[in-house]
Amino acid sequence: MTDRTQVAHLLRRLTFGPTAAEVDAAGKAGFDATVERLLKPVAVPSPPDIGDEPAAGETREQRQANRKTQREQVTALGKWWLGRMAAGGAASGEKLTFFWHGHWATSAQKVRSAHLMLAQQQTFRRYGTGDTSPLVRAMLRDPALILWLDGQKNTRKAPNENLAREVMELFTLGVGAYGEADVKAGARVLTGWSIDRAAGTAKLVAKRHDPGQVTLLGQTGVFDLDAYADLLVRHEAHVPFIARRLWARYAGSDLPPPSVAAAGRNTTALLRAVVRAPEFAATNGLLVKQPIEWVMGAVRQLGIPAKGTEGYLKSLGQVPLRPPSVGGWPAGAAWLTTSSTLTRLKAGQKLAAQYQGDALSGADRVEALANLLVVDGWSDRTAAVLKDVKEPRKLLALGLASPEYAVH
Repeated sequence: MTDRTQVAHLLRRLTFGPTAAEVDAAGKAGFDATVERLLKPVAVPSPPDIGDEPAAGETREQRQANRKTQREQVTALGKWWLGRMAAGGAASGEKLTFFWHGHWATSAQKVRSAHLMLAQQQTFRRYGTGDTSPLVRAMLRDPALILWLDGQKNTRKAPNENLAREVMELFTLGVGAYGEADVKAGARVLTGWSIDRAAGTAKLVAKRHDPGQVTLLGQTGVFDLDAYADLLVRHEAHVPFIARRLWARYAGSDLPPPSVAAAGRNTTALLRAVVRAPEFAATNGLLVKQPIEWVMGAVRQLGIPAKGTEGYLKSLGQVPLRPPSVGGWPAGAAWLTTSSTLTRLKAGQKLAAQYQGDALSGADRVEALANLLVVDGWSDRTAAVLKDVKEPRKLLALGLASPEYAVH
């Protein structure tokens, strides 16, 4: 792998898709310096102005109007986030924010509050680059997640196990690291939390909480929420679980090398271990792009606005703020169906129609296309299709729909 190919691979994985100019700059800076620049935490951005949270409606008409306002606010938040994804300076940070969004998968379709979804996003930005302990503590009291997993229905008189189960199975430990007794004990520890939508906060209501002693993950005692979080992040399964999830999204489907989990609980250290592992280079060209990566990469490389991309993402099956289930979005070959290929071709034609550059008008247009889209090279089959295409935007649309662009 050449130095340029190496940094291009790094940029494709840590951002939403580098431009050719960014690859050139990274090549001059070098792999190590580029890793440190990309992994340097950025300031939490000021939130967008999406209006006030609608008050509870008393009549049917008021409730309908509130639902409409809530949908409009969620749409506005989604557009703001896509704009940040397309921005160069914060692209690696937003990629990590999106990773956590898919990991702690929470949907606005049930939460019905742009304000609570934004607050969760800001939690990912604030705590998602460091030790996982503050992040897990914050997420266990996150209003959007509590609503999504029915935590507000979990009381001492009627325990609800959804949040405790998913926290262990999908968010912190993984299947096999806990038992049903741990789910029941964890649910008791998490009883009594109530959501104040107007204030955007969660609070513990003492009379709804079960303060009794439990045996949880091998420890017996009276645990509060933070003590439960500590048990989770100190469990022997936690770091290997997070290491596997990061490796799967940033590297490939195989298990990560031991050097990744050896980096410990700090997410930035874990990501650094992922991209510095010798095995990382061998994953080049093996990871299927998620629709968000495909669309945002095209937007960045073509130098076109992110505005209007929501429709492409909806047709491709991945809309930010609306994961399909608590398990998040699928990965890998699930995005490479015949239907999705046709959808990418149609979306690619619309994206290409907005391209204003002239890089694809020369005799070396096929090589120029690879440079523009930061593709390492074309297969013989793809090159044979591209070489006879003279019209730049048609050539670009075919490049965007190619296997080489869909898999990075």
